Amino acid sequence: MPAPQPAHYFRRLGIWDAAMIVIGGVIGAGIFRTPATVAQLTSSGTEVIVLWTLGGLLTLAGVLCYAELGARRPQAGGTYVYLREAFGQLPAFLFGWTMALINYPGSVAAVATTFADYACRAIGLPTEWVKPVAVGAISFIVAVNLFGIRAGALVQNTFTVLKLGAVALLIVVGLFLARGHLGLAFAADPTHDVPVGTIVGALLPALFAYGGFHYLNDLAGEVREPQRTLPRALGLGMLSVVVCYVLVNVAYMAGLGHAGLAASTAPAADLMRRVFGESGATIIAVGIACSTFGYCSIAIAGGARVLQVMSADGMFFRPIARIEPRTGAPQFALAALGGWAIVLILSGSFNALLNYTTVGEWLSHAFGIATIFWYRKKLKSEPSPYLVPGYPWLPLIFTTTVLCVIAATAIDTPGDAGMSLVIIALGVPVYYLWRRRSAVASR
Repeated sequence: MPAPQPAHYFRRLGIWDAAMIVIGGVIGAGIFRTPATVAQLTSSGTEVIVLWTLGGLLTLAGVLCYAELGARRPQAGGTYVYLREAFGQLPAFLFGWTMALINYPGSVAAVATTFADYACRAIGLPTEWVKPVAVGAISFIVAVNLFGIRAGALVQNTFTVLKLGAVALLIVVGLFLARGHLGLAFAADPTHDVPVGTIVGALLPALFAYGGFHYLNDLAGEVREPQRTLPRALGLGMLSVVVCYVLVNVAYMAGLGHAGLAASTAPAADLMRRVFGESGATIIAVGIACSTFGYCSIAIAGGARVLQVMSADGMFFRPIARIEPRTGAPQFALAALGGWAIVLILSGSFNALLNYTTVGEWLSHAFGIATIFWYRKKLKSEPSPYLVPGYPWLPLIFTTTVLCVIAATAIDTPGDAGMSLVIIALGVPVYYLWRRRSAVASR
C-alpha cells in the first residue's frame, strides 16, 4: 500500500476573493478613528491629505514588493517564509514570536472589542455586553474557518462589501456637507502649530491604518494560479484602499474642518450626526461593526497559517502544524489563535500589546521586503513570474522610509518603541530554549 500523503492546503481562492482579502485586511477600524490622530499632529487640512496620500503611495510600493515575494513563494506563511529562506530560522522565529503570538491575536482582540462596542451601541445593549459579544464574535469566526477557506472567504467577502458601503456613505455625506466651500477644509488651522518632526511622526498612525495588506501572502497557499492572481489582487485591492482613504479624509475635512476633526474622538459618527442626527451615528456604527468583524475574520485566518507553518518547522507545538485533510483548514492553529485572543479580551491587556508591537509590525514589513534583495542576488537562475517595477529603488525607498518613520516615532514615544524592541529581544532566548527542547524530544 502506498504511504498516505500529508494533508495540505487547497487552492480555492480566485482573484475576487484575494482582492477582498487585501481590502478587508486593511480597512478595519483605523480609517474611522485614526484620521483624528493625524489631524492632531498636523496644522492644516492640506497636510492631512498629503500624509494620507504619501502613506498610501508608500504602502503601494510595499504591496508591489510583496507581490513579487508572493509570486516567488506562493505558499502559506508569507513573511515568515521569506525571512526563513533569506536570513535564517532565528529572524523568522522572531517575526512569528512578535506577530503570530502577540500582534495578530492582540489586533484581533482589539478589533473584536471595537466591533462589540459598536454593535452594542447599534442595538442598544449595555456596555457590560461588550466583552461577551467580542468573545462570541471570535468564537463564531473560528468555527466558520474550521470548515475551510471557502467558508471563511464567504464571510469575509460579505463583510468587505458592507464595509465598502460604509466608506462610500462617509464620502458622499462629507462631500455633500462641503457645498462649494471645500477649499476651507484645506486652510491652515491657527489652533495647531505643529513642529516638522511631529508631522513626520504623524505618518505612523496613517501607516498603521494602511497595515494588513500582508494577510493575502499569509494565505498564498490557498490562492488559485498564485503567480498571476497575487500581483493583480494585491495591486487592485491596495489601490482601491488608497483611493477610499484619501476620499474619506477629504470628506472628514469638508464636513468637520481640521479643528473639528482634530477634536473628535469618533469622526465618522460626528460626520454622520451632522446630517442625520443620532440615527446617522447609529447607521455608521453598524457600518463600523461590519468593517471590524470582517477584519477579524481575515486576521484569524492569516495568523493561523503563520502559526501552522511555524509549528511544521518545529518552532511551536507540533499539534498546531496539523492540517485537517478534508477541509484543508489548520484547525488547531485556528483554535489556538482564537483562544489566545479571547484570553487577551478577558484580561483587557490587548491595547498595551498593540502599542508595544506596532513598531515591530512595520519592522517586519521592512525586513520582509528587504528579502527581495536576497532573492534577486542568490536566485538569479530562478525566474519570477512577477518582478517589482523600479527595482532596486522601490523596495529601497520603502524600507528606508519605514525605518525613518520608526526612528521618528521612537524619539517621540520612546516607551512604546522600546517595549517593542524588548518583546522582540525576548524571543531570542525563547528560540534557543525551543530548539533545545526539540532536540531533546527527537532523541
